[in-house]
Formats: sequence, C-alpha cells, structure tokens
Amino acid sequence: MVGRFIVFEGVEGCGKTSQMQLCAEWLQSLGVSVVLTREPGGTELGLDLRRLLLQKEEDKPIAEVTELLLYAADRSQHVAQELKPQLAQGKYILCDRYVDSTIAYQGYGRGLDMDLIHQLNYIATGGLTSDITIWLDVDVEVGLTRKRGENVGLDRIEQEAIAFHRRVQQGYADLAKSSPSRIFSVDGSSSKEIVHKKIQEILSVHLQELQ
Repeated sequence: MVGRFIVFEGVEGCGKTSQMQLCAEWLQSLGVSVVLTREPGGTELGLDLRRLLLQKEEDKPIAEVTELLLYAADRSQHVAQELKPQLAQGKYILCDRYVDSTIAYQGYGRGLDMDLIHQLNYIATGGLTSDITIWLDVDVEVGLTRKRGENVGLDRIEQEAIAFHRRVQQGYADLAKSSPSRIFSVDGSSSKEIVHKKIQEILSVHLQELQ
C-alpha cells in the first residue's frame, strides 16, 4: 500500500489529539500501518525545540522571526528523519500540524511576511505536502475554554490574546478556501463520534485504497 500523509489542523482546543487517535484505531482495524506524530516535537531534536517554543518565560521572550525559524528547523528535521522515510515504507502518517499551521499562526497571527514563510516552508519540506489535511473548525473561544478545562496550564501560544487566535482562525478559513482539494473542513464543535464519522467519510472518498 502506498504511503499517505494526513495532517490535522486547527486552533487551540479543536480536538486534534482525540481525532487522530480515533482515526489511527480505525485505520489499523483496516490493516493499515499507522504512524502518529506532531509538530513541533516529532523527533528528539524537535522535542527540545518544542520546549523552547511553547514554554513561556517572562524574562526570555522569543522574537517573532526567531520563532518562525525554530518551527522551520523542527520541520526540516521531522521531514528528513521521520516523514519521508516512513512514507517510503508505505506507512500512513497522521500528523498534528504541518505547514498550514505556520501560515496561520506566524503569517496571519503574527503578521510575518508570507513570501518568507512560503520560502522557509519549502526549504524545510523539500516540497513534501499532505495528501489530505483535516481542518477541525471550532470557534476560538470554545477551543480555549476546552484547553482551560484540561487543568494542565496553557502554553506560550495558548496564552496569546484572543485577537491573535481569531486571526489564526481566519488564516485557516482562507487556506481552506484556497485549497479545497487538499484541505477539508470538519465542524469540530460536534461530538467526538460525529466528527470521527465525518473524517472517516472524507478519507474513504478521497483515498482510493480505503474504498
């Protein structure tokens, strides 16, 4: 079976982790070899970069371009060490965030130059794109309320002002409109079971080998 690259995207608290796990269990029941991974943090180096990017230290702010470059470094290592080799082995990769997150968060959220972002994304990925991206669309207030209810403390990105998260959400909406054959919107405010069923339907329709 050919390898497939499926990415899950969305604002904070959209339910990516739960849906990735449900999707993995479903695919495995079909005899598919599945790999779960994430950005940042999909490699040993990436775990160190994730800590630097998400741990908030008031006396050690991260400059916006530095943040962008750290995400690109994490992605470059991830693609080279994990994504391309696993795809070559015919694995189905379910990835929590990829290039669209950088466009939404650093482009729309931070307001950084889009040409720079696209250039860095291409350098980091070598042109590797997702076969399908599932965008779990939830209202930012709903998502953040979910995160606060987990009682694990909010990370540096989650603590950003609500206006930042609204810009990120707009970024995802624009991306979905511009790439309708790759990015599929799913209402993430529904129950886990309903959301999972919709994701099953999308993958079954658009990945021939699952039909």
